[in-house]
Amino acid sequence: MTDIPRTHDEDSSPTTGEEVFDDDAHDAVIVEIPQVEATAEMLGLTLPGDPDDAQRLLLRELQEARQESGDLLANLQRVTAEFDNYRKRVERDQVENVLRAGQRVIQKLLPALDSFDAALASEATTEGEQRMLEGMKSTYDQLLEALSGEGFELIEAIGEPFDPALHEAVSVTPGDGEQVVDQELRKGYVMRGRVIRPSLVIVGHA
Repeated sequence: MTDIPRTHDEDSSPTTGEEVFDDDAHDAVIVEIPQVEATAEMLGLTLPGDPDDAQRLLLRELQEARQESGDLLANLQRVTAEFDNYRKRVERDQVENVLRAGQRVIQKLLPALDSFDAALASEATTEGEQRMLEGMKSTYDQLLEALSGEGFELIEAIGEPFDPALHEAVSVTPGDGEQVVDQELRKGYVMRGRVIRPSLVIVGHA
C-alpha cells in the first residue's frame, strides 16, 4: 500500500523554522496596580511608640504642611497679581506711546491747517480764484476727515460758554452774565479727548 503524502495545510503541527501566530497573544493585557497605603516611613516620619505622642506629632506635621501650602498659595496669588498689573501697565504704556506719536504728527500739521483757514477766509475776486478756493476747501475737508478717523476733532468755540481748558482768552469784554466766546482768532483741536491746542478767543458775556 502506497503512503499518501500529507500537504502543508493538513499538517497541523509546526515545522522547524515556521512561526506560529496565536490570535490570543494580541489581546491587550490589563495589569492592575495595587494601591499602596502611605506609611510613616514613606513620609519620612518616625513615630514614637506612645499613641498620644504619635498623634501629637502627626497633628503638628499636618499643621505645618497646611501653613506651608497656605504660604505657597499666597505667594502664587501675589505673583499672579503682580504679573496682571505688569501686563496692564505695558498695555497702557503702548496706548500712551501711540497717542503721543499721533499728537506729535498732528502738532506738525497745525501750521498747515492754519494756512488753510487763512486762505479759505479770503474772498475770491475772480473765477480762477473761486475755483482755487473750492479745490483748497475740498483738500482741507479730506484732510480733516482723515484726521477725524484718528480721534482728531475741532473745538467748538463761537457762542459756547468760555472754558479755560478748551479756550485761551486774549481779551475779555467787560460786562455781566455768563462768559461766552464772541470771536475765534485761531482754531483749537482735541485728539481722543486730549487738547492738542486750545482755541484762541475773545470772551464776551451772554
